[in-house]
Amino acid sequence: MESSVGILWLTWALVTLPLVGMALWWWNDFRYYFPHRKSKLPPGHMGLPIIGEMLNFLWYFKVIRRPDEFINAKRRKHGKGEEMFRTHLFGSPSIIVCSPSMSKFVLQSSDDHFKMAWPSIEIIGHKSLVSVHGTAHMRLRTFILKAVNQPQSLRYTASLVQPRIVKTLESWAQKGRVIASHEIRKVTFENIGKFFASFEPGPTMDSLAKFYDVVIQGFRATPLDFPGTSYRRALQSRKKLMTIFREEMEKRRENKEYATSKKNDMLNGLMELKDEYDKNLDEIEILDNIFILVVAGYESTSLSIMWAIYNLAKYPDVLEKVREENLKLSKRRNGQFITSDDIANELKYTNNVVEETIRVANVSAFMFRTVSKDVMYKGYKIPKDWKLIVWSRYIHTNPEYYEDPMCFNPDRWDKPSIPGTNQVFGMGLRTCPGNMLARLQVAIFIHHLVVGYE
Repeated sequence: MESSVGILWLTWALVTLPLVGMALWWWNDFRYYFPHRKSKLPPGHMGLPIIGEMLNFLWYFKVIRRPDEFINAKRRKHGKGEEMFRTHLFGSPSIIVCSPSMSKFVLQSSDDHFKMAWPSIEIIGHKSLVSVHGTAHMRLRTFILKAVNQPQSLRYTASLVQPRIVKTLESWAQKGRVIASHEIRKVTFENIGKFFASFEPGPTMDSLAKFYDVVIQGFRATPLDFPGTSYRRALQSRKKLMTIFREEMEKRRENKEYATSKKNDMLNGLMELKDEYDKNLDEIEILDNIFILVVAGYESTSLSIMWAIYNLAKYPDVLEKVREENLKLSKRRNGQFITSDDIANELKYTNNVVEETIRVANVSAFMFRTVSKDVMYKGYKIPKDWKLIVWSRYIHTNPEYYEDPMCFNPDRWDKPSIPGTNQVFGMGLRTCPGNMLARLQVAIFIHHLVVGYE
């Protein structure tokens, strides 16, 4: 009798468990493909229920640290010529885009086709620049472009950030040994805090930096809102950041003399900005946008500077050429700070180094869109309400578009890149409005580093 029961259990296990496994393996494909069974969806696999392909994604990104293999594996299976694949990532059915032509089609399309999206709008903010569309987006974008990317704004920024950069490098020399990534994040955040909200180093800035680091960790986390998750910690830190900025706004409204002293920063500009009906932005609009602007300026710039230092150390021939060019400018300036015009007109090779740094760093590895309506592309259907993930990192590191792409080669920028292959700051109306600001800060840091230090 016992033997018969054992055989029954064994039979059940051998038959049932594989069936359950197959059901789980194909559940997402069945669930999301079935409503579109009469159409042709891009090839791919959508992974397990709820988590989709996140385990596979994390394996390539976090464990073996070969993120491009995530796409290469799909191309080997489904065809090297394929430009997109279906998957399920960050809690949503998605289409991965990995070619210049398809990326250009997505990024340059209007919001009627593809709307800006992130894994979690709750962290980014419903009224931030990256979340709004139409008139609201154009109003905010125009304001930010004028505030950070115009020649006059870049000249002001160059004069603002240099004293702290010089002081930081002097402190490094005194310490003798530093963790560059930590120190760079600190000085970059201090400069961003000064530029965007006139914050000076101190307890408030320390709190802001701590909360922002937690927020950044949760940006692309799966949106699971329960204790212990990166997403929950990011939401909690966002609330604390909102409280700090709200208190600063109230202080400015109550103290005119204090507000006047802050008139040149971004927060003040947002508080004075008016909409198409000549009304000021509401409090949430201001808070969402100062929050996301600090994130964008902080993370992209600090990581780019870090990778610039890394590659200058790794490639001494590049360092020597950069030093020679910058020493020549420094001698002409006779001890004065360089200007944004100097960088644009006299530091051609340094600008190439900055461009190559940003390409190799891939600070923004991919960009997100939500499909506004069913779209057809080369015979494939892109379903409404799915996410589009433009995998710009794969384009920047693909030997089809960049010769020996993992080699740090600033000379490649002596000629234009293949159209559509340089997406470090996006494309179209959603191009990062602070792209020149980021480039400027990296170039300034490089200048003072190579001129004054080994």
